[in-house]
Amino acid sequence: MNNERSARLGTMPMPQLMWKISLPIMFSMLIQALYNIVDSMFVAKYSSQALAAVSLAFPVQMLMIAVGVGTGVGLNSLISRLLGEKHLSEARATANNGIFLAVISWAAFALIGGLLSEPFFRAFTQDEATIAMGNDYLRIVTIFSFGLFMQLAVEKIMQASGNTVYNMIVQCVGAVINIVLDPIFIFGLGPIPSMGVAGAAIATVIGQFAAMILGFIINQKKNKELSIKLKGFRPNKRIIKSIYIVGFPSIIMQSIGSVMTIFMNMILISFGDIAVSVLGVYFKLQSFVFMPVFGLTNGLIAVIGYNFGARNRKRIYDAIKVALIYALIIMAVGTLAFMLVPETLLSLFESQEEAIAGELTRIGVPALQIISIGFLMAAVGIILSTVFQAIGNGVLSLIMSLARQLIVLLPMAWLLAQWKGLDAVWWAFPVAEVVSLIICLFMYRWADKKYLKPIGAALEE
Repeated sequence: MNNERSARLGTMPMPQLMWKISLPIMFSMLIQALYNIVDSMFVAKYSSQALAAVSLAFPVQMLMIAVGVGTGVGLNSLISRLLGEKHLSEARATANNGIFLAVISWAAFALIGGLLSEPFFRAFTQDEATIAMGNDYLRIVTIFSFGLFMQLAVEKIMQASGNTVYNMIVQCVGAVINIVLDPIFIFGLGPIPSMGVAGAAIATVIGQFAAMILGFIINQKKNKELSIKLKGFRPNKRIIKSIYIVGFPSIIMQSIGSVMTIFMNMILISFGDIAVSVLGVYFKLQSFVFMPVFGLTNGLIAVIGYNFGARNRKRIYDAIKVALIYALIIMAVGTLAFMLVPETLLSLFESQEEAIAGELTRIGVPALQIISIGFLMAAVGIILSTVFQAIGNGVLSLIMSLARQLIVLLPMAWLLAQWKGLDAVWWAFPVAEVVSLIICLFMYRWADKKYLKPIGAALEE
């Protein structure tokens, strides 16, 4: 039985291991961030109504990803711990149950999308063209979301045993196919007619299915210790419960961002459309800073989960230390970029009219500079929050996310908007990072005493 790959999670020197296991995930997440921007650019060139339709559908897509990724986090955490405990048969059973949950998730969203997509759009706009395009787009990406959920499940199964290079290949193939097919299906090429927004949805679905198929093939051939064998499969309530103990809080955490964006837009809209646009541009830009850190945390979950199962406390502490150093370096680079060249970053998103007016830059420069003050604190909070997930306590991570993005941020933003105006609103972001970091440090101290210090030190020298 070949468990060499997962065993390296407990033996390879930590700086080398963390870099080796996380770098492919970081790269693939950057590709995903690039895809989101390029995809929006193609749709915007088709028509402003097409962009509006896709933008309105985006929260539903975020919710699908939240369910898929959140379930995958629970799957990753449980499998990693079982591998560390040398319970290989149960780890395989967990992988099979993860595939089952992906099927259930797809069925739920296919039903919702098929029945409720048009009412969803009519709740936001009365423009019939936007409703028609949005309805076409959302129905396609929900009804055919099977590829998305399966891809995410297989990726997390491979991550749990340290096979992150393959994840990078799978994600990159899906994203590249999507980007290549977007202009062909949206605008038409040769015998392929122009399909507009529906073409964008079809390109997305094809990319997801391609990634799913490739992921399954790689997992079955290269990750044999966790190969999927569904013959005679029966859902296991105990395993599913264990997956969702960590996964459900992660689903909620993944969903919090969309809720926060909606309410922040409600606050900012009183200052005009450009203020809302600045927030949207910020989220696109910050994805290039935060995505590498999130890629790092994906690797960290596997490393800590394995060594927590193996009762190797020293390697857990080493992993946390190394991850903190890497995360702080990444965030420091992002902070410098936001502080020193905000005009250059904002110019990537300015239309000709906005460039003439200069409003996006005028409002956006102080926004980027103020928000980036909290990046280093965010790095610490994100890493420590990941530790909670890796040891099986997703509730603490949920508390952290709620504090960062809802409980502190939104009331503070609303108060600053009322008292001091638009320029003050952006200070809500670093304030939220300070408060949530303080909360996180107290929670980590408690978790350390409860989960880490008591475990055996059999492997410590």
